Amino acid sequence: MSEKRMGRIGQTGVYLGKCFRMFVNEKGWKSLISTVIIAVILAWVIGDNTFVVNEPTKTGTFAMICGCIWIGMFNSVQTICRERAIIKREHRTGLHITSYMLAHVIYEFLQCMAEGLILTIVFDIYRDFPNHGIMVEWIGMEFFISFTLIIFSADAIGLMISSIVKTENAAMTIMPFALIIELVLAGLMFQLPEDAEFLKSFTVSRWGLQAICTSADINEIPTWDTYEKIKEFALNPNSYSSWEDLGLTQQYDIDYDGTSQHLLLCWLMLILHTTSYLTIGTISLKLVDLDKR
Repeated sequence: MSEKRMGRIGQTGVYLGKCFRMFVNEKGWKSLISTVIIAVILAWVIGDNTFVVNEPTKTGTFAMICGCIWIGMFNSVQTICRERAIIKREHRTGLHITSYMLAHVIYEFLQCMAEGLILTIVFDIYRDFPNHGIMVEWIGMEFFISFTLIIFSADAIGLMISSIVKTENAAMTIMPFALIIELVLAGLMFQLPEDAEFLKSFTVSRWGLQAICTSADINEIPTWDTYEKIKEFALNPNSYSSWEDLGLTQQYDIDYDGTSQHLLLCWLMLILHTTSYLTIGTISLKLVDLDKR
């Protein structure tokens, strides 16, 4: 290949074609099968009370986010570092790093869309979605967008790691740490110290969790206490003199504000995270000529 004779668009097309050939020749489609398996396991584990009771909905959504982040990172964390020697050689003969990265970004985004669709379909089959979303009538469309953006953001983290490190072993060593940071700092399963609360904003998991819970309008889903009182009232209306006597109390969580504006904010933050990681990865890869090996 003579990169000097090609513009950036031409190089992007060449490397994009290479990505799809590798998908076929190296059986990259197996990642889609693993996504189906992960989705089925998650749908089975999160239980019947997801989207019915508040607390199980939050933990079930957190499990979904964990799956999305794992899928996204695993997509790309070895993608670039395994070709580092080739990139270094071709960069010296005219390869534009931005073209190379853009080809991978396009390919990875299409893969993430396919994986987001798989998750949406599987969860819709095994778990009853709420009747409607915040922005559209079928909530599955909102979930599909959120799953795709979460997976792609995690994919961008993988591309960033793969652009910075020099070996596949190093990439796989760093990946669990990145995953742990995302899960711990999400702020749901682990209560963060008050002075560390701001760190949640720097995680994909926080915005992904908020996006899914916002679409589900989780503030309108009863807590266990409220749910039990409603069941008791339905089974024995005479146990309370009136509906108001149930004494229902449920705190409104502004983090899951059920409005289209908040959902759009979550999506925008996921896009911002993705852009930041891809920018860092591109800048890092431009320094490939400094490798001493």
